[in-house]
Amino acid sequence: MPLDIRTIPCLSDNYAFLAHDPETGATALVDVPEATPVLDVLAEMGWTLSDILITHHHWDHVDGLADVLARHPARVIGAAADADRLPKLDIALAEGDEVRIGSETGTVIDVSGHTINHVAFHFAGSNALFTADSLMALGCGRVFEGTKPQMHESLQKLAALPGDTVVYSGHEYTAANAKFALTIDPDNSDLISRVRDVTDKRASGIPTVPSLLSEELATNPFLRAHDPAIQAHLGMSGANATDVFTELRTRKDNF
Repeated sequence: MPLDIRTIPCLSDNYAFLAHDPETGATALVDVPEATPVLDVLAEMGWTLSDILITHHHWDHVDGLADVLARHPARVIGAAADADRLPKLDIALAEGDEVRIGSETGTVIDVSGHTINHVAFHFAGSNALFTADSLMALGCGRVFEGTKPQMHESLQKLAALPGDTVVYSGHEYTAANAKFALTIDPDNSDLISRVRDVTDKRASGIPTVPSLLSEELATNPFLRAHDPAIQAHLGMSGANATDVFTELRTRKDNF
């Protein structure tokens, strides 16, 4: 039975996610930007938190942890390689390790770039991928600690997953990402249609997260550095995809 996943808006533009296993009653929280919205949903659903999965050390993904643990003494899970910067971990994992939410088994993926040792969590049985600030809806995270080629390599790992994977990313940045994407890929009919949908959703206060990986592959310029139309628009026809990605990320940083 797939995980029952709830998207929880936090702070000004963050998301946390609760993933509940109906078979066992186990419930995991992915990232903790703040406590109150998470505690409210747990109370509303009558769920007891069993695990907290941390993707990376930035404050807006861990700041609510102490207050959540005070009410729900769950196990904290994160990257072993980043344990010195994360809150105290009960379970420390590396790329390729298994992570469980009740009866559902997931895999840890190293997606370094935004930060070193940033991880994503992929639960294939539920078609769920928690990417935080690596792959985002119509974009990707800023490269603060890693390198742009490293970020490109990380995103290529995610791009290789099945197209029906649902991407649960960490921020509501989609409208801003859409504006940039249109400057890079203006003739992409799939992108034009998606931007309309994003505009309508945001006007109605509806989250644009999660998104389908197939949708990202068709419209997200940071997954399309190999695309001839994007390369031509950048004046980089035939260039190495990593170099094209580096140019895309540089332009977005200055957009």
